[in-house]
Amino acid sequence: MRIISGHHKGRKIQAPKNLPVRPTTDRAKEGLFNILQHRIDLTSIQVLDMFAGTGNISYEFASRGAPFVTALDQDKKCCQFIQKTATALEMNIATIQGDTFHFLNQKTASFDLVFADPPYDFEIEVYTKMVASTKAILRPEGLLIVEHDKHVDLSKVSGFSFARNYGNNVFSFFSF
Repeated sequence: MRIISGHHKGRKIQAPKNLPVRPTTDRAKEGLFNILQHRIDLTSIQVLDMFAGTGNISYEFASRGAPFVTALDQDKKCCQFIQKTATALEMNIATIQGDTFHFLNQKTASFDLVFADPPYDFEIEVYTKMVASTKAILRPEGLLIVEHDKHVDLSKVSGFSFARNYGNNVFSFFSF
């Protein structure tokens, strides 16, 4: 994987092969950030990257100037890799190892933007629960972006704004 833009533009990051992840493709990531750069000042937001995996999205936000990024994943090895990489690149990324739904129910922090890349085998009810729970930690005017498989339709979920398709990946945008 590589960082598309920002301070670390072009930097390649090699994740260990044994991580249980499905990193967002560079093409999809580039499309996502093209949308965001016209809507949000990335240098003034706090970001939560849920189901962070390799940290691919977290690194991109940090490289583009997001002052504080939190990467949340339940896998210990993923969190260790993200923290090691963030430290090496001098990025302000905090990692939290834990269950996403437990974290959302704690409501101990608030964010301007939440990115979620859950397992693609989630049922629509689980996506709906995740979106509803995330609403509680979003600041006013906050944005939730959910990455999912093209066969999943989230347009009926409360707060849905629009979606963009990049091959097999779809980004659904929610605002409340």
